[in-house]
Amino acid sequence: MQLASRMSRLGTETAFEVLARARALEAQGREIIHLEIGEPDFPTPAHIVEAAVASLRAGDTHYTPSPGLPELRAAIAAHIARTRRLPVTAENVVVTPGAKPILFFAILALVEEGDEVIYPDPGFPIYASMIRYVGARAVPIPLREENRFRLDTDELRRLVTPRTRMIILNSPQNPTGGVLTGDDLRAIADLAINHNLWVLSDEIYSEIIYEGEHQSIASIPGMAERTILVDGFSKTYAMTGWRLGYGVMPAPLVPAITRLVTNSVSCTAAFVQKAGLAALTGPQEPVRAMVAEFRRRRQVLVDGLNAIPGVRCVCPAGAFYAFPNVQGLGVPSRVVADFLLTEAGVATLDGAAFGDYGTGYLRLSYANSVENLERALERIAWAVARLRATVSR
Repeated sequence: MQLASRMSRLGTETAFEVLARARALEAQGREIIHLEIGEPDFPTPAHIVEAAVASLRAGDTHYTPSPGLPELRAAIAAHIARTRRLPVTAENVVVTPGAKPILFFAILALVEEGDEVIYPDPGFPIYASMIRYVGARAVPIPLREENRFRLDTDELRRLVTPRTRMIILNSPQNPTGGVLTGDDLRAIADLAINHNLWVLSDEIYSEIIYEGEHQSIASIPGMAERTILVDGFSKTYAMTGWRLGYGVMPAPLVPAITRLVTNSVSCTAAFVQKAGLAALTGPQEPVRAMVAEFRRRRQVLVDGLNAIPGVRCVCPAGAFYAFPNVQGLGVPSRVVADFLLTEAGVATLDGAAFGDYGTGYLRLSYANSVENLERALERIAWAVARLRATVSR
């Protein structure tokens, strides 16, 4: 079969490939502890599910406006105004089936072939995939362990060229759990304003933060008119399978993004949007309880990893991932990840799946019970001892 040449530039998410391998092992009778998939293991709160069911029973089974239901767009605008102190209205909001489409649509709408887009490395692999797909040049900005996986703003400044069109940010960050500081964001904002750059700010983990409060670059004076803020319901409300996200952007960009929605998915399901409305306007205690439990799990996993010889792990400031350094084991991180899955029954991701600067690391999701995390740590310690003994021979 002859595919269009552009398909060769399209990447994927290794997490789903590892999940498939883990499921195949489970089908053979193996017990696998899943630390590879980036989704909360909590159920969607009951009041959200009930709102969706009521919507379906009320007959909300037809097309909706491409940019989203007016009442949900208004609720999102109110939420952003409250949490980011950003004066936006429903006219700044586009609702999509998940947050990924906003990433894709923003790059399609704003980036020309031959432009350059700076993106975090290690980072969500879809960033580089989409940049390359549209024919632009993907320029990585390294996130280093010694800087708690925050980007170096001086290094970022050196990467900007006359061809730079956009900077992609993700804070709190996947896969490292790193969080940008206010000083970081102000330095990036100055750079964007001085060089007339767009910023695509992926804030999908904005509610899952353990140190201080979430800060958005869109809130900095002069940035609202050049920022596309991406967020959604998947992580905060344990709604990954519902597929509900949104973008908040300058109003003149909304018609272009809406046309892309119309041309691709038409609209987002009405009952899912009604669930999202209930999520934003209903009780937030389930979110706070989930974050508190993630905080407890984070400590268990990070302390356990740091107790294993040859492994060290920075304590993540947000999201629900640990990103341990396994270079001290003396074997490639891909070999470690494969050994953990096939021999120890622990599914993790090789850090290289998130970019070249992730080589030598693993990503572990602590969206699993403390009991399973403790069992996983025992298995990891056993596997590491086996690997170190092999290397020392």
